[in-house]
Amino acid sequence: MATIHRVLVANRSEIAIRVFRACTELHKQTVAIYSEEDTLSLHRYKADEAYLVGKGKGPVEAYLDIEGIIEIAKRKDVDAIHPGYGFLAENPEFARRCEEEGIVFIGPTPEHLRLFGDKVASRALAQEAGLPLVPATPHPITTLEEALLFAKQYGYPLIVKAVAGGGGRGMRVVRNRSELESALERARSEAEKAFGNPAVFLERYIEDPKHIEVQILADQYGNMVHLFERDCSVQRRHQKVVEIAPSLALTEEKRQEICEAALRLMRRVNYVNAATVEFLYDSEGNFYF
Repeated sequence: MATIHRVLVANRSEIAIRVFRACTELHKQTVAIYSEEDTLSLHRYKADEAYLVGKGKGPVEAYLDIEGIIEIAKRKDVDAIHPGYGFLAENPEFARRCEEEGIVFIGPTPEHLRLFGDKVASRALAQEAGLPLVPATPHPITTLEEALLFAKQYGYPLIVKAVAGGGGRGMRVVRNRSELESALERARSEAEKAFGNPAVFLERYIEDPKHIEVQILADQYGNMVHLFERDCSVQRRHQKVVEIAPSLALTEEKRQEICEAALRLMRRVNYVNAATVEFLYDSEGNFYF
């Protein structure tokens, strides 16, 4: 296993600062990147060094500049890159480029990112593993007509979700026909800007569910454990604000069932690294991947 001395964080703001703090506690040198608009951003000053990335690009596009980030990492003798969340965190091409350049990508392998970074593909994996799923389109929606057919079958409310990325980006709740077309357009636009991929799909929207996450840790020797669950139901704009552990909504039997389902899914793909498996838990006691 490679020894890590210098870590570049391919992100900004609060998440970058948290990683810098952890690296400092581990006696690792830190490197920040920043867009032109973030020249005075706090995270730039919390790292040992900071460099401009994506010159001439927008405030989001700069952090999606794979080759620009790799170039800085190589020029500054960086051993590892931490992607944070959002931006390139779930981009398999970024992880692959790190691997090609001999830089440690602090995260899943390119293969696992390819599997789970695509929400449509990950739903198919979950179905193969026998996990319960919320009804959704089996592929990205490309036309309004496809969306209308799904809405006719399952009714409203629906939710539009970006196929790639996370962090609550590219998501829109649709409660009637008049909202559908604009929701698709806005979700696609946001997904394109945030992840460089405009693809979206539709899912039946569950009202006021509990948002349950199970933390998984797996090593390269086949050992895998769960660290139980946390309740992340307090959210703003589909992004969690408060985490509660253990979840007060689950019985011990349901807790065990959900945690075992998370392990079953990750074992199926021989996962290595840390992962969070997310479930929705409804008022009737049903859970869905």
